Amino acid sequence: MVGLPETDGPRKIISDAWDYKGHPAARAQTGGWASAAMILVVELNERLTTLGIAVNLVTYLTGTMHLNNVEAANVVTNFMGTSFMLCLLGGFVADTFLGRYLTIAIFAAVQATGVTILTISTAVAGLRPPACRPTAACVRASRTQLGLLYLALYLTALGTGGLKSSVPGFGSDQFDESDRREKKKMMQFFNWFFFFISLGSLLAVTVLVYVQDELGRRWGYGACAVAIVAGLAIFLSGTRRYRFKKLVGSPLTQIAAVVTAAWRKRRLELPADPTLLYDVDVSPVAGGKQRLPHTKQFRFLDHAAINDDPTTNQTRWQLSTLTDVEEVKNVTRMLPIWATTIIFWTVYAQMTTFSVSQATTMDRYIGSSFHIPAGSLTAFFVGSILITIPIYDRIIVPIARRLSGNPQGLTPLQRIGIGLIFSCLAMVAAALIEIKRLHVASQVGLTTTNKVSIVPLSVFWLVPQFLLVGAGVAFTYIGQLDFFLRECPKGMKTMSTGLFISTLSLGFFISSALVSIVHKVTEKGGNGAWLTNNLNHGKLYNFYWLLSILSLVNFAIYLVVARWYIYNDHPIVVADDSITGLQLTEAKAY
Repeated sequence: MVGLPETDGPRKIISDAWDYKGHPAARAQTGGWASAAMILVVELNERLTTLGIAVNLVTYLTGTMHLNNVEAANVVTNFMGTSFMLCLLGGFVADTFLGRYLTIAIFAAVQATGVTILTISTAVAGLRPPACRPTAACVRASRTQLGLLYLALYLTALGTGGLKSSVPGFGSDQFDESDRREKKKMMQFFNWFFFFISLGSLLAVTVLVYVQDELGRRWGYGACAVAIVAGLAIFLSGTRRYRFKKLVGSPLTQIAAVVTAAWRKRRLELPADPTLLYDVDVSPVAGGKQRLPHTKQFRFLDHAAINDDPTTNQTRWQLSTLTDVEEVKNVTRMLPIWATTIIFWTVYAQMTTFSVSQATTMDRYIGSSFHIPAGSLTAFFVGSILITIPIYDRIIVPIARRLSGNPQGLTPLQRIGIGLIFSCLAMVAAALIEIKRLHVASQVGLTTTNKVSIVPLSVFWLVPQFLLVGAGVAFTYIGQLDFFLRECPKGMKTMSTGLFISTLSLGFFISSALVSIVHKVTEKGGNGAWLTNNLNHGKLYNFYWLLSILSLVNFAIYLVVARWYIYNDHPIVVADDSITGLQLTEAKAY
C-alpha cells in the first residue's frame, strides 16, 4: 500500500494529526500531494501579487500619482518592509491562536481585499490625479487618493505576512515525518515550494509587469485579485483532505516570559552552582526540546530560573526552566550575525526602487517594436538566483570540500560573507553605470534641461547590478536560513524563520530612512541634491557609493562577529516547517 512506513508496519491513522472534524487523521483519506498541491497554489498567487506590485510600483507612483523619486522609493521599501515584518505577527497568530489553516484562509481574504481596492483605485478616474499637461505642472495625488492607495497596499502587506508565515508549515503538515516515504515526499514538497516561488516571481516581473505597462494597471492588478480569490477557493476546497496539527505556542512568548521573570527576580542572588537553578526533564519526544548545558554568558537571564518559592505553583512568567533560559541565550548569541546581515537587504531594496527609476530613463527597445517594461529588468535578478544556486551546488561545493575537508562545502557564515561581498560589488557597479548614464545624458544636453527624454543608452547596461545582487541573494539568503535553522534550539525553530525574515524587513526600512536622510542633507548642502525627481539632474551615483561604503564597513564588522561566533556542537533535529525545507540533521563546529 503506497505511503506506508517501511519499518513499523501498516498504520492507517496518524497519531499527531487530525482531520477537519477533529478525528485522528486517516493516512489514505488525508494529506499527501493532493492536499499539498492546493496549498502551493496559494504560494504561487502570493508571490505573483506581492512582487508584481512591488517591482513596478515606483513607476506608478511617479508617473501616475506624481510623487517624486524619493517619496516613491520610500513607499515601495516601506510596503515591502511591512510585508516581511508582518510575517512575525502572522507566525505568532498561527502558532498561538488560529492555527495555520485559519491563518492562511483569513489572511488570503485580507490580501484579496487589498488587491481589489488597489484595482479599483487604478480603474476609477477620480481616485488618481489627472494626467500631466505640457503647459502646466503635474498635479500631485490628493491625501484621499493616496490614503486609499496606502490602505490597499498595507492590507495587501498584512495578507502577505500571514500567508508567508503559514503556507510552508501547513504544506509540510500534510506529510508524516515518521513515515520514510512521506518524509521523502516532504522534501519534494519544499523543492516544489521553491519552484513555485520562482515561477511566481518570474511571472510577476515579466508577464504581469508587461500587462500593467501595456494594457493598464487595472488589468494587471485585477488579474492579481482574481488569482488570489481563485487560490483561496482552491485552498478551501481541500479542507476535507487536510491534516491539522495542534497549536505549539509562539517562541516570542517564551522569550518575553524569560525576560520578564529575570527582571522580576533581578535583585535575587544567583546560586554559585547552576544545578540549583530550576529545570525539568525534557525530551525531544515529550516536549520538543533538548536539555542544554548551562553557559556563563548573559547571566542576568539566569535569574528567571531561580525558584524562590518552591511551595507555590508559579507561571512561566514568574519562573522559567534553565532549558528555556539557555534557549533564549542561544538566540541572543546569534544577534550580532543577525544585525550584520541587515545592510545586505538595504542594497537589495534598490533593485525595486532606484534601479527601476534608472531603467525608465534609458532605451528599453529590442529591435524597433518590442518595448521592455522598466520593472521587467528584475527578471535578470531572479535569473541570477536560479543560475547561481546550481553553480554553487555542482561546482563550488565540490571544490570547497576538497580544499577544506568540510562535507558541507562552505559553512553558513562563509556563504553569508560571500553574499555580502557581492552586495558591495553590486553598488560599485551601479555607481559606475550611473556615471556612464549621466555622461551620455550630458552629451545630448539632458542634464541642463528640464525636458524629460530618454537617454540614448541601452537599458541592458543595468544588468550587471541586477546579476550581482541576485548572486548575492543566492548566497546570503540560503546562508542565513542554514545558519538560523542550524543554530536555533529545537524548541524555537519557528523563531529561526522570524529572525531571518526580520533582516529583510529592517533592510527595507533602513533604506527608507537612509533615502530620506540623504535627500534632506544633500538638498540643503548647496552642492545639489543627490536624489532628484529628474535623475539627470541628480547624483544618484553618490548614493550608490555611500551604500558600497556602508556595505564594506558592515562586511568588516561581520568578519569580526563571524570569527567570534562558535557553532553549536550538539545534535539538532531541524523542524521541517522552515520556508526552504533545509534538512540539517546535525550541527557541528566546523
